[in-house]
Amino acid sequence: MRLIGLPFLALAVASCAPTVAQQNEPLPSLHQRLMTLDTHLDTPVWFSNPHWKFGDRHDWHTDLAQVDLGRMETGALDGGMFVIYTRQGPLTPQGFADAKAFAFKRLDEIHRTMAAYPSRIELVATADQAVRADKAGLRFAFISIENSYPLGEDLSLLQKFYDGGVRMAGPVHSKDNQFADSATGSNTWKGLSPLGRKWVAEMNRLGMVIDGSHSSDAAFDQLLELSKAPIILSHSGPKAMWDHNRNIDDDRIRRLAAKGGAVCMNSVFLTKMVYTDERNRLSDMADNIASLSAAEQAKLTADIRKLDATAPVQDTDFENFMRNLLYLLKVAGPDHVCIGADWDGGGGVRGFEDITALPKVTERLLAAGYSEADIAKIWSGNVLRILRAADAAKGG
Repeated sequence: MRLIGLPFLALAVASCAPTVAQQNEPLPSLHQRLMTLDTHLDTPVWFSNPHWKFGDRHDWHTDLAQVDLGRMETGALDGGMFVIYTRQGPLTPQGFADAKAFAFKRLDEIHRTMAAYPSRIELVATADQAVRADKAGLRFAFISIENSYPLGEDLSLLQKFYDGGVRMAGPVHSKDNQFADSATGSNTWKGLSPLGRKWVAEMNRLGMVIDGSHSSDAAFDQLLELSKAPIILSHSGPKAMWDHNRNIDDDRIRRLAAKGGAVCMNSVFLTKMVYTDERNRLSDMADNIASLSAAEQAKLTADIRKLDATAPVQDTDFENFMRNLLYLLKVAGPDHVCIGADWDGGGGVRGFEDITALPKVTERLLAAGYSEADIAKIWSGNVLRILRAADAAKGG
């Protein structure tokens, strides 16, 4: 993934109005006390880089990553969904085999990286485990799959990923695949494929949360209809604020909420996306950054940051992110909104460049009148509820 400000749309649903905030304690104390998680962290793309360590505290200005353990501590991000992302390839036996090998390699990298810091972060598979880790003073890491393409046509692989700790998955990414149409695809299946419908049933059987981000509107509708458990949009935004296929319209937001689901606010697709030839060239290099020397990585980072200053992919800021989040809250209500900013996958805007800026979200939610209880739901409660609901519905 790889954003012109919009005026705030003052459309409100009366029944979703925020309750009066409790503002009798300093903000840093409140944000640190809240259990916070982000539902879409693409940070595992860095785990195979020999010149980068997850346990260090990097600086966004001199490092391309937006998440690490040091900054999780600074920004008081307690945990989140660490993503196994696989680029869409050909729908062929060889394509499936290559993708499967890549995805299991990434799963192993996530396990090895988390295991290297046992006193700081814990790999978890349930909501209760995340709560226990948080109470013990540890960060926590769930594992999710973005794009089920690596499964090929073998749904039994979902069990293997489940056994490896994966608890959330989406069927598709940026192009139509064997399971579903993408929001940015060609409408191959008019929603889910026959195999995609079986994928839904297997996800429900295992108790895995279904992620509808990147799915076409028709695929989303069918996921919502077929799933026996609430579904989530791990990194999406309101289409009313920026009309892009990756965002979701108000009617679908309300239907998602009515079925117990939640939409997690993205920091991508807030405005027009601009990719220059130079941006594409540097992005191609960044895709293979692990093969570069430390000096070459430093130069690439400097070149990208220079381009960010003169020709950003998304020319917008934190204020626009908050307008979108507050709009989403007015439509869905605080019981059905969460945070999934797409860190390390194209997310971030001016004033919201990495996770050290997360306390500003809490500050602005308080200023908008949301209570501590509401903010706790937005930061983690809603996601934990959906995880528990998926687990409770499994086996049926």
